[in-house]
Amino acid sequence: MPYEWIANGTITTATGFLASGVSCGIKPAGQLDLALVASQRPCAAAGAFTTNRFPAAPVLYSRALLAKNPARVWAVLINSGCANACTGEEGLADARETATLAAQALGCPPDGVLVLSTGVIGVRLPMEKLRAGIPLAAQALAPDGGAAAARAIMTTDTQPKACAVRTEIAGQPVTVAGMAKGAGMIHPNLATLLSVIATDASATPAVLQTILRRAVERSFNAITIDGDTSTNDTLLLLANGGSGHPPVSDPQAPEATALAEAVEAVAIRLAQSIVRDGEGASHFVTITVRGALHDADARRAAMAVARSSLVKTAIYGGDPNWGRVLCAVGYSGAEVDPARTSLWFGDLALVAGGKPLDYDESQAAEVLRQPEVTITVDLGLGAGQATVWTCDLTHKYVDINAHYRT
Repeated sequence: MPYEWIANGTITTATGFLASGVSCGIKPAGQLDLALVASQRPCAAAGAFTTNRFPAAPVLYSRALLAKNPARVWAVLINSGCANACTGEEGLADARETATLAAQALGCPPDGVLVLSTGVIGVRLPMEKLRAGIPLAAQALAPDGGAAAARAIMTTDTQPKACAVRTEIAGQPVTVAGMAKGAGMIHPNLATLLSVIATDASATPAVLQTILRRAVERSFNAITIDGDTSTNDTLLLLANGGSGHPPVSDPQAPEATALAEAVEAVAIRLAQSIVRDGEGASHFVTITVRGALHDADARRAAMAVARSSLVKTAIYGGDPNWGRVLCAVGYSGAEVDPARTSLWFGDLALVAGGKPLDYDESQAAEVLRQPEVTITVDLGLGAGQATVWTCDLTHKYVDINAHYRT
């Protein structure tokens, strides 16, 4: 059956998952800053991590753990307010200790806990606070703890991000649920985001990794806010088999396809929610490039437009300066023939054959005044197509990031 959305879904909507969000003093004023997601049975797991060459300690730790033990993961511990990045061997030791403390509190093996961190780079974890907070997070685990967990992982986010869908595999109902954080330093190769997707489906780690790789390309790697890729990006997929169907071991099987579609739906919803909550954003922008020689060229062109500060500020100002869009396409590296290129803002055609049409400027400006803006470019060269999502660039973005630490 096709997937269906579950109202008010959180990470614990998936059977057999518990979660909590507590305050351990990393953030000021008693804000939630420590989340724990735990399964009541061991999970097969897969992960995707930042490609930044300064990977944070939790990235190093969790990537190594997944390579060694992808079949028996019990929990994910996430702190906000401190990235534990660029902290050397001491930071790696801190990450290892937090995983051990969580495992002790849960009664699972030490190599059964993955760790994620987000916040300021270059600062070590406040271990005394975490030593006190981790047992509290374990004690607070609950079937309805998903909302608190989603809030606890926020940094500059203005709202928590969570969702869930239901599908069917081998005649059994299956739930895929997820949560994410991110609002700035967002760009493909994940960006400053953390996300955990949990399912009660049963699948091998290899199948999960295949599913996750495809989902990432169509979701988190199809968004950009400011062109910055963080040190801490992590996306995890956990499957605990609680739905009771036979394990999916063939990535080409119909059961794998059903699971992949549900995972991708959750990933896209979470990725889009990150863009909608972009730091200072006032517009959600969908950019589609079609008619490219191939999909990779279409992605290249679409991302150049999405990343362009000139395009983003024009959208913020309601200025239908379409030349900025074609300029970005032209320097993207994609194959282009100006005489075949067409451009639309919403349903309004602006350019055909590389030349401006006789359109109404005020109507074009009105398109950009809407909270959701669609830009479409047709290169007229082939069947390649890609869609990416971004937001505008506002004064508030500068304010937030100029005073992030102060």
